Amino acid sequence: MTHWPHGPLHKFDSAGTFIVTAGTYRRAPRFCSAELLNRLQMRLFFLAERYESSLQAWAIFPNHYHWVAAFARPENLRKLVRHFHSESARDLNSRQNTPGRQVWYQYWDSRITHQRSYLARLRYVHTNAVHHRLVRNATNYPWCSAAWFQRTSSAAFRNTVMTFPIEKISVSDDFHVAPSDIGDPK
Repeated sequence: MTHWPHGPLHKFDSAGTFIVTAGTYRRAPRFCSAELLNRLQMRLFFLAERYESSLQAWAIFPNHYHWVAAFARPENLRKLVRHFHSESARDLNSRQNTPGRQVWYQYWDSRITHQRSYLARLRYVHTNAVHHRLVRNATNYPWCSAAWFQRTSSAAFRNTVMTFPIEKISVSDDFHVAPSDIGDPK
């Protein structure tokens, strides 16, 4: 299969669970208010349901996001990401009177094939706001799944996920996020 060598390869040939990361163009903090982050998060929820995915973890920031979702139909992943990026860019550009401005740059996806990888990536995404030093406790960051996960998962599963080692996982996440980009949520 020939692919463009300067962008991430997206292979959607199998159903499964995927981790997805995307960044804004030039890593600019485009979604830099609670209102914009709320709109982005609600759009993700709506489109995840529309494209028949089971959203299992998410973390949304002013200049990037991560999420983990299961897809029975793998082609829906590409459709969801494209729809999410185009709708959110149009909405943002309309609100900021910047028609045609590029908002998103690329996205990276990886099919999770092992349980250990799945557990590590769940923890990584649930606690990503702590990784970026936006909050001390991930449940205090309103644009991630940590509080939802704490409310809805069993104590045993939650303990397994939250104590799972994440030091060796490879996720594209060299984005700088400053608390001032969104107002300090601590």
